[in-house]
Amino acid sequence: MTSTDPRTTVPKPGLWTRIQMASIEQLHIRLESLIVLIALATLMAILSPFFLSVSNFMNILLATSTIGVLAIAATYVLSSGGLDLSLGSVLGLSGVVGAAVAVKLGMPTPIAVLATIAAGAAAGLINGLVITRAFVPAFIVTLGMLGIARGLALVLSDGRVIYGLPKAMVYLGQGRPFGVPMPVIILVATAFVMHVLLAYTRYGRHTLAIGDNENAARTAGINVERHRLTLYTLSGGLAGLAGLLFATRINSGDPTAGITYELTAITAAIIGGTNLFGGRGSILGTMIGALIMGVLQNGLNLLAVQSYYQQMAIGAVLVLAVFIDQYQIRKESRV
Repeated sequence: MTSTDPRTTVPKPGLWTRIQMASIEQLHIRLESLIVLIALATLMAILSPFFLSVSNFMNILLATSTIGVLAIAATYVLSSGGLDLSLGSVLGLSGVVGAAVAVKLGMPTPIAVLATIAAGAAAGLINGLVITRAFVPAFIVTLGMLGIARGLALVLSDGRVIYGLPKAMVYLGQGRPFGVPMPVIILVATAFVMHVLLAYTRYGRHTLAIGDNENAARTAGINVERHRLTLYTLSGGLAGLAGLLFATRINSGDPTAGITYELTAITAAIIGGTNLFGGRGSILGTMIGALIMGVLQNGLNLLAVQSYYQQMAIGAVLVLAVFIDQYQIRKESRV
């Protein structure tokens, strides 16, 4: 009979060690995503002679700016083991609120901008309060907010688009300092701040810890409920920022804006390496995922593929991304 010497037993990695290991593994996932992006862009360039034009490249970046901000929000919530299905509707509501404050109430641009982002943050705060205080599953809460935010946007706008935003506000969506679209600059700045927050701060470590093992996070002294509340508020605020970019780009507050955008944002986050079930997230990877979705949608538009086929393609990509992510996890667990 043989016995195992406890001195030779390999200890199980601690919570923080597993998070650091997951961060290292994200480098490989981002590399794979980058290869997919290059391959997809090459394919679209072959299929359409207009794909490689400068104007089309700018169109891709502009479209990616809105989805990219939403995808950052999805990354934070997903990496904590949560889910936010209300992102697209909150985007639409925020744009309507900002347009109503600027056009109907005649408020200055700074107030309208703050109102746009605050509307999104308020919706996220409500999500977080119901999830953490009433203990209702995030899927149900954010699905409910999806309908509430969309309905409220229609009520505030009387079901009509609110046109005529102030020039200073429109500049945020249509301005091009140094030839670079302003929404792209805002996206890059947002991604940089959110990357530093997730990868190099205690807040980011706590976010990943909750997603990796909520019970262990509680044992480590993390106030899980309070942290989740801030995460959903942050998610709503980022959706509000995305609504601001969308509204100022089209110079109007559209109550139907952002329909199914949450699906695209979640897909981009997962493609970039964020685990659907929490414990792993990468803002850099999410940006690559957002570019993949932008290139895919742009290429399908150039090829005159009808919109409902595009929705089918996005849904298929989401299922494929989750399948690959879970396959990698199972493969690593067997090693």
